[in-house]
Amino acid sequence: MNIIDYPDAEMLAIGLADELASALRTALANEERVLFVVPGGTTPGPVFDALCETGLDWDRVDVLLSDERWRPEVHVRSNTRLIRERLLTGRAAAARYLPLYAKAQDPEEVLAELEANISPALPIDVCLLGMGEDMHTASLFPGADNLEAALERRAPILVPMRVDGEEEPRVTLSARVLNGAVAKHLVITGDKKRRAVERAQHTRPVEAPVAAVLDDMTVHWAP
Repeated sequence: MNIIDYPDAEMLAIGLADELASALRTALANEERVLFVVPGGTTPGPVFDALCETGLDWDRVDVLLSDERWRPEVHVRSNTRLIRERLLTGRAAAARYLPLYAKAQDPEEVLAELEANISPALPIDVCLLGMGEDMHTASLFPGADNLEAALERRAPILVPMRVDGEEEPRVTLSARVLNGAVAKHLVITGDKKRRAVERAQHTRPVEAPVAAVLDDMTVHWAP
């Protein structure tokens, strides 16, 4: 794990957007299509704002969320809604979006369909993740019902996840798929998350799920 410090959130957004654009250009120079995995949440929003107008062959980029709440994309809690508003706009509107939601009561009903759409695009070329103070990443939460299955070496592409206190089920890429990324980046802000990611290096993944993906990770941090 390598940590890059930025003086403030604005410089983090600009610097990380440049890093991601460079990684995507490198991948595009070697492949016909590339897969770019991104998180939901509020922290990456300014990064997406800076990245969406970058000059890339966006029509050759597939964009996939690391995880999604099981809500229609128009719902206020949908990560897809954020991605469409903040990333898949401007020049980046030409990218192809691979959904992690399909109309069904429960994710288990359509997991095979979603995986069939994602599988041809794998492995991940560029992966950006976020992290909570509880050391969860994607929807790999401590104490979640299917966490151990999502951490297994032979885990499937997608794992449904239910978390105590959360309003809805989730679906997440497994740690195996996230770790298959050529370039991995983690964006965090604040002293609590800085201390949490440093602590995660010495904690079992079942207790600190982000630990499962920290190998060869570049962490981008601002106060």
